[in-house]
Amino acid sequence: MTESAHAPSADAQPPAWSPHELEAGGWRITNLFDAYFRLDGGAMWGVVPKNLWKRMTPPAEDNTIHLAARPYLAEKDGMKVVIEGGMGDRWSEKLAGIYHLDRPEATSLSGTLGALGHSLESIDHVVCSHCHFDHIGALVVERGDELVPLFPNARVHFPAAELIAARTPEHPRRASYRADDIEPLVAAGLVDLHEEDTELLPGLTLHQVGGHSEGMTVALFGEGMDGPKAAFWGDLIPTTHHIQPPYIMAYDVDVPRSFEMRTKWLARAADEGMVTLSYHDPLRPFTRLVRDGRRYAAVDVPELS
Repeated sequence: MTESAHAPSADAQPPAWSPHELEAGGWRITNLFDAYFRLDGGAMWGVVPKNLWKRMTPPAEDNTIHLAARPYLAEKDGMKVVIEGGMGDRWSEKLAGIYHLDRPEATSLSGTLGALGHSLESIDHVVCSHCHFDHIGALVVERGDELVPLFPNARVHFPAAELIAARTPEHPRRASYRADDIEPLVAAGLVDLHEEDTELLPGLTLHQVGGHSEGMTVALFGEGMDGPKAAFWGDLIPTTHHIQPPYIMAYDVDVPRSFEMRTKWLARAADEGMVTLSYHDPLRPFTRLVRDGRRYAAVDVPELS
């Protein structure tokens, strides 16, 4: 399979949300959806030459490429966990245009949960890989003149370093954080912070990897257990096309760390047969990595229901 397989054309219509399930670590994991949007292709690909990346992620005339903001739902023993927090709808008309935001209400984070029969009140935990606006923006909503949590009963788990970064005015990636994505959750007493690798719940472990941001975290299902495993990459590996260690985004604050962690986790995913959950890939929410000589390839997961 070539890396350009599954690449949409620059002007292709986004596919409709279609939920699929898989089992890992005793958890049933379902792909949700919140938004399609676009970011600059050069920023998403860093030092990778455009002649290479444009075959995998064709750019529009403004050089932006098609991306998704796709949370996931994990269920086990009556516990419901949302992985990642979407883009949300608190965007001015100007910014929505800049990001080419496409977010039909019926297929937003709350809409897709509702379509699966889950209420906002039934969510017990939300796990966030980091606190950039495109990963937590839907967790706070406007109700009248107030900003309130989308999930009123859920514990929201952030890397401690991300809360610090979001509150640091001089942060080098300040434009990637919005205080009003975080402060209403803190004020409601819903935020729990972690500073190191943590087994959050049985079969769900959080690994801080850094690189893309100070607290960037991978969520791993099934670690130390028999049976299939699944890894939610966050922005360590944003799409199924970013699966070679040097394919590092220009957004990353620590490129050597990103290269180290990407090298480690790509090899581990391939060697352990993990299913990988790709938050930003517009077409493929679940894939499995295989070695293709000295490189990696992303293949479809035939056992999806």
